[in-house]
Amino acid sequence: MSLATLLVLADGRLPAGGHAHSGGLEAAVSAGRVRDVTDVGEFLRGRLFTAGLVTAAFAATACARPDRLSELDDGLDARTPSPALRKASRAQGRALLRAARAMWPVPPAGRATDSGLRAGHAMWSAPAVGRELHHPVALGAVAAAAGLGPVEAAVAAAHGSVTGPASAAVRLLGLDPYAVHALLARLAPDCDRIAAQAAGRIDDPVDALPAAGAPLLDIGAEQHATWEVRLFAS
Repeated sequence: MSLATLLVLADGRLPAGGHAHSGGLEAAVSAGRVRDVTDVGEFLRGRLFTAGLVTAAFAATACARPDRLSELDDGLDARTPSPALRKASRAQGRALLRAARAMWPVPPAGRATDSGLRAGHAMWSAPAVGRELHHPVALGAVAAAAGLGPVEAAVAAAHGSVTGPASAAVRLLGLDPYAVHALLARLAPDCDRIAAQAAGRIDDPVDALPAAGAPLLDIGAEQHATWEVRLFAS
């Protein structure tokens, strides 16, 4: 495992479209639920222990078992009741795979060949016809192609679940970026614990993987999708 490779995958500057998503923060700010640094810290912590845990578990399992991508994608779809969030997740998955294919030997989903297997690629299962992979599933598959393991995939997922909204908070609320990054530093041990917990579930059936929900994120996403003017895509 290469720590430098993990940093590349988790880097917010990766051209995979993450900067266009606030992780639900824009809707929360508009609703008045997030107003200052303290509120942002609570939002990030809540997101880490719900959406972050689910994301990390599916990324870790996709990394360990790329032959189960279709099954994992279905499982994540069932855990995403908001059509707007499903659309955003698949858009991010598509963007991530496009960026990753410029950097690592990522096989097309469902099209791995015997020669690809001999070259070291695991067989990918094809998602349902006409569907693109959810972002956490794509993240796990990319992590495997980059030579990372389930724990590293889970770390990247958990870390990304809070860094995106944190960056958005600076833009939406005009907050001190030093104060916001201090929040991320305090959450780092929790990210590690969430990642370790998620990576310990890679042998579980899909139905037994974490399914922690955040109803306000789903409600906010549906409202956010109707706005004519917005700073972020989600």
